Amino acid sequence: MSGSARLDRSLLTLIGVMVLGGMMSYLDATIVNVGISTLTAEFEATLSTIEWVTTGYLLAVALAIPLAGWAMTRFGAKRMWLLGLTVFLAGSTLAAFAWNAESLIAFRILQGLGGGMVDPIMMTVVAGAAGPARIARVMGLISIPITLGPVVGPIVGGLILENLSWQWMFLVNIPFALAAIVLALVVLPADQPGGRAPLDWIGVFTLSPGFAALVFALSRAGAEGFGSPSVLIGLAVGLALFAAYITHALRTTGTPLLDLRLFRSKGFSASVTTMFLIGGGLFSLLFLLPLYYQEVRGESVLASGLLLAPLGLGTLIGMPIAGNLADKLGAKRLVPVGALLIGLGALAFTGSDAGTSQVLLTGAQFATGFGLGLVGAPTMGSVYRTVPGDSVAGATGAVFILNQIGASLGIAVVALILQGGGAHAVPTVTSFGDAFWWPVAAAAVVFAAGLLLPGKPEAPAEPVAEPAPSEGALS
Repeated sequence: MSGSARLDRSLLTLIGVMVLGGMMSYLDATIVNVGISTLTAEFEATLSTIEWVTTGYLLAVALAIPLAGWAMTRFGAKRMWLLGLTVFLAGSTLAAFAWNAESLIAFRILQGLGGGMVDPIMMTVVAGAAGPARIARVMGLISIPITLGPVVGPIVGGLILENLSWQWMFLVNIPFALAAIVLALVVLPADQPGGRAPLDWIGVFTLSPGFAALVFALSRAGAEGFGSPSVLIGLAVGLALFAAYITHALRTTGTPLLDLRLFRSKGFSASVTTMFLIGGGLFSLLFLLPLYYQEVRGESVLASGLLLAPLGLGTLIGMPIAGNLADKLGAKRLVPVGALLIGLGALAFTGSDAGTSQVLLTGAQFATGFGLGLVGAPTMGSVYRTVPGDSVAGATGAVFILNQIGASLGIAVVALILQGGGAHAVPTVTSFGDAFWWPVAAAAVVFAAGLLLPGKPEAPAEPVAEPAPSEGALS
């Protein structure tokens, strides 16, 4: 291997430091899922309210991601990385001392703003340090915590709640955040002088708030019905903000927060749709499964977290296989297969109850995780193959934003289904079965979208042989 392609010690050190900070954000996206029942009882709140402990975090991440890209250009990656970690640390500390559901949601939103700044900065800094010759291998290393973090979160949460109070789901972040800050001060290169960077303020105040209004409406619909004033107002505000953003994004001559013109590419549209639905399907499953094991099968919080291990194991095995096959087969073949496995795995839960074989459910979770591994990496690779070079940054931001928004909407949808009987309705075996149809439906759309993704990458052109010196030709 050439020296330029070798992962030297300094690069591996940088990756380790960045992953330490970035991993916390992905863990915290789902670490509270296993404690939803605990938090509902602790704060005497409804499921539609406690759902926002997770949903609010994810929406804050979606809001912060595009702002992080602008802030890096304006103030420097190191400064913004340290600021993001500090905000995340502050949110974690405050969440541990929350006195009611509303304060916990507010502090989780603060956490999400910090976490949303951390993730894109990690990707940008590591990609820049790796360079073109090493980017594929480095992204393979980075993608492991990104994919496994949300799956491991409920397991960690279960271990904490079995032995400690709920506050430790947030206090556990403090030593890791402090270590990440100290290491970043030592390892990250100094920032270069910043320059003027325009920010799409119209996009900031229309796109993410529009999705927030829609998620709010869905969360209230489970308790009040779709005819209630708060639901109707939320839907109307969300749709109005979407319309305003679409008009702005298609007319602006600057750089919009989410460049809708990229969707002219069929491959890019399919890639983003896939990542949007994978976000919705994965996070809705990670929201549903711990609750299902606790409410339907009577498992403890620790057991409900550990029972998610097959999902993470399947993902861990599927990812490197997909990485090795992506360049040989193409996303067009791998993603539909992965979607089929996800759909079949979730389908097993739609008709399950307390007497269903755990062996069957474990196998279903493993198949789902393996399918997620086959879908994620090839789809991300397709994003970079379907947009021009000068649009890569915007495309990356679009994928991150829509993946997080998909996750928020997915959780809102399944919470709505579980709360179909009203605000204080107790989820039943039937409502859980109905809710599991959502990831099945998402997988079906991913299957269709996968057929529109790029096929096998074209082989590089054979180099033209140079004339022999004796012919006197100039190459």
